[in-house]
This record gives sequence, C-alpha cells and structure tokens, in this order.
Amino acid sequence: MKKINVNLRELKISDKTQMAKLADNKKIWDNVRDYFPHPYSEKDAEAFLKSQNREQQQNFAIEYNGEFCGVIGLIFQKDVYRKSAEVGYWIGEPFWGLGIATKAVALIVDHGFNNSKLIRIFAGSFEYNLASMKVLKKNGFQKEGIAKNAVFKNGKIWDEHRFYLLSSN
Repeated sequence: MKKINVNLRELKISDKTQMAKLADNKKIWDNVRDYFPHPYSEKDAEAFLKSQNREQQQNFAIEYNGEFCGVIGLIFQKDVYRKSAEVGYWIGEPFWGLGIATKAVALIVDHGFNNSKLIRIFAGSFEYNLASMKVLKKNGFQKEGIAKNAVFKNGKIWDEHRFYLLSSN
C-alpha cells in the first residue's frame, strides 16, 4: 500500500489565503453545514482562524506533502455527552481521491481517543456524500442509523447517515 504523507498541525493565520482558495467551492459547501460560508473569502478564513475555542472544539490544518489542503476537527459535546465528540472535515477539491481524508480521520481519531480521553467519536454525512461515508467506514466507524428527512440543504430535504466509533481503551 502506498504511504500517504498526511499530517495534522495547528491552524495558523498564514493559512487564510490557501484556506479561502480551497474552501470557496460550492462542491465543498454542498457537503458541509450552512454555517460554513459560500462564497468563502479570506475574511471568512481569518474569522474562523481567530475564533478557535479549544475547550469547545479542536480544529487542525490537514497537510499533504507539507501543503495545506483542508481542515479537520472535533466538536466536544457537553453535559452527559462530554466523553463524546463529533468529527467534521473538508478537503480542497484538488486533493480529492488521494486518500488524504481517510488518513486525516485516522489521525484525529487517534488524537481524540488518546489525548482528549474521548470514549466515542461520531459523524453525520448527508445521504449523497458517499465519499465521506466511505472514509468513515475505512476508519472502522459503524453506521448507527439514518435520520430520515433531517437535513435541509440546497432547498431540498435529505437523510443524514450517522456513524460512530468507540475507543478500544
């Protein structure tokens, strides 16, 4: 199997230009929640980079061969769900199909279970985002169920497929 040179690192304000260039893509926006702006500008990237609250979420730059190519993060849950986190990610279109998302999810799962002491990581995927479902399954996530008619995106109602992974610790 070919080694994929992917790593996660802290986000930096200097990422804003590349972030905006990659994120300003309707194909990405189609697969993320609506709070992700479209169109996506450098001002949007800068606002995101300045708004990081590590107690609520941990976001990281995804690098492929040393180049910024996307963002991945954990959103920590509260109250009785405080040992769980939701994973979310996006990869710039020029980097699709290279196995980057699969490796990035493996890295964030390892981080979440080993550094943040989570016992459960979960994700949701819109019914048409088969690539994301494949990434989750490759990382051992199990389908928890389908939330019928749970998502309103692009003027249509969609199902959301829910996945989970439990810590082996």
